[in-house]
Amino acid sequence: MQSKKVRILKDQVERKFLPFVRRPSRYIGGEINQSKKDIASCDVKVALCFPDIYEIGMSHTGFAIIYHVLNQLDYVACERVFAPWTDAEEIMKREHLPLFTLESKAAVGDFDIVGFSLTNELCYTNMLNMLDLAQIPVRADARTEDDPLIIVGGQAANCAEPIAKFVDLFILGEGEEAVVELVELFKEQRKAGATKQNMLIEAAKQFSFAYVPSLYKFEYAVHKIKSIKPNPPQLPLRFENAVVEDFENAPVANAPLVPFAQTVHERVTVEIMRGCPGRCRFCQATFCRRPIRYRSVDKIVEIAKTNYHATGFNTVGLLSLSTADYPDLEELVLRLQEYFEPLHVGVSLPSLRVQAQLQLLPKLVTSVRKSGLTIAVEAANERLRRIINKPITDAALLAAVEAAYKAGFQKVKLYFMVGLPGETDGDIEQIVDLSCQIARLRKRVDKKTAKVNITVSWLVPKPHTPFQWLTQKDIAYFQDAKSLILQRKRKLNAGFLRFKFHNIERSILEAAVARADRRMSDVIETAWRSGAKFDLWDECFDYDIWEKAFNQHNMNLEECAQRAFDTDEILPWAHLAGPTKDYLLKHFSKTMQSIKRDCVS
Repeated sequence: MQSKKVRILKDQVERKFLPFVRRPSRYIGGEINQSKKDIASCDVKVALCFPDIYEIGMSHTGFAIIYHVLNQLDYVACERVFAPWTDAEEIMKREHLPLFTLESKAAVGDFDIVGFSLTNELCYTNMLNMLDLAQIPVRADARTEDDPLIIVGGQAANCAEPIAKFVDLFILGEGEEAVVELVELFKEQRKAGATKQNMLIEAAKQFSFAYVPSLYKFEYAVHKIKSIKPNPPQLPLRFENAVVEDFENAPVANAPLVPFAQTVHERVTVEIMRGCPGRCRFCQATFCRRPIRYRSVDKIVEIAKTNYHATGFNTVGLLSLSTADYPDLEELVLRLQEYFEPLHVGVSLPSLRVQAQLQLLPKLVTSVRKSGLTIAVEAANERLRRIINKPITDAALLAAVEAAYKAGFQKVKLYFMVGLPGETDGDIEQIVDLSCQIARLRKRVDKKTAKVNITVSWLVPKPHTPFQWLTQKDIAYFQDAKSLILQRKRKLNAGFLRFKFHNIERSILEAAVARADRRMSDVIETAWRSGAKFDLWDECFDYDIWEKAFNQHNMNLEECAQRAFDTDEILPWAHLAGPTKDYLLKHFSKTMQSIKRDCVS
């Protein structure tokens, strides 16, 4: 692992690229608070990649934290890379311009480490595309000692097998401390003259969060996994998530970058807690991100102030899986309000769980942005909520919404999910009924009917959840459910309800890929080579490409999505940290028992 000279492409980028792209602000870098070092003087060079466009990646808090943490190390130069949009890619290929970083306009392929933050399975083709644009072989076994080490972190790392053939090492769990340990090991190993393979073996031995897929051999019996064997044999067969124990003092980007282009979220974002005390049985994050940890009110307020004065953003966002479960939320909001209201800076709250605390909250937050209150209801009645382990009562939900209306909120956004176990047509129609009831509640306050926006998603059974063994509903089921909802809306003459539905085919693909083993790598590569990329974008997503890729490898996309797993078989993700099988089986058993009781009654 010898250090290479990094090519600086600034002149080519400025002459042959920037004048011709539609949005040059995505690629120029140089933002306020950017960290730019002399690459040549740094021992370790990291290209930190986000497999989506600038506007999305710049709003990702985890990406910003890793960028900050690595650049705090004197010997590391960490530079950002986002996926070029289609127009930019065409120009790069025409001009033979390799993928470059924002800070120095340096060739990504010349860096020591190329790290990806992956949060969704439908970003996999973008990762391959970025490797290819960087002139790095997409397959790990095709790379040489001169190629960068490819590392992947983020939520998708806990379901690593579908992209195992492309990645050298996965970081499981929380990255801010783990990446420091890895780059230190990399520096030491290279100084000692170790090969890339020896470095990977050493990382696998030292760190329980480091998964090197090339060191594990899988044996198959048709579509099932027969065995998993490590090589060398002394390597572990079970990994653990990296956990930041001292969350109070966990690293934060005290001077976040201020983007040139308008991004999805332009705000001061403060992570107030990690983990979620809820156990929604469909939610991967709540089962994988343990234990629950809280930041103190004093620390949160301090971070918010520092970030505000470093950026000038006019909104403070409180980030967590379940903000309403923060134990000192009322005190926190009052403290933030006291400081920021005179500065005309608002407080933004994410989707909130319904509970007594939420009923009280609207009375306290006069400075909270009141364009709308967002609540993830998920299911339209208490029976289904018991099945998914989301114990919200209708009475609590309606009381919370009425309190919000009285506090000045005028709109409500609701999230529902269709395809839940034990679901009936009546349950689906109740989504409209409950939404109508919530909209009309506002009449008690100001004689008006509220505008309610409802987003309906389709259940994707996820690894590391109690629903991981379940089949997904088929396309026809989801299409019929959509029709039921729209017909019910027309019957109730509910023009004040605005429904938005997730793309059904995209959810089917997500289910097929998410629970696959490493043989899915061949399908993903075939789809990418056939033109699949930006699969999260409606203007780019092409289901036909994916169907043909599955067929080319003697697989059926919909059958893969609808596959049910036996509780005694080896799951492709069982070794990749997360909750124990026994714990998930208890939740799965309770789900099945609840459905059975409902059927009997």
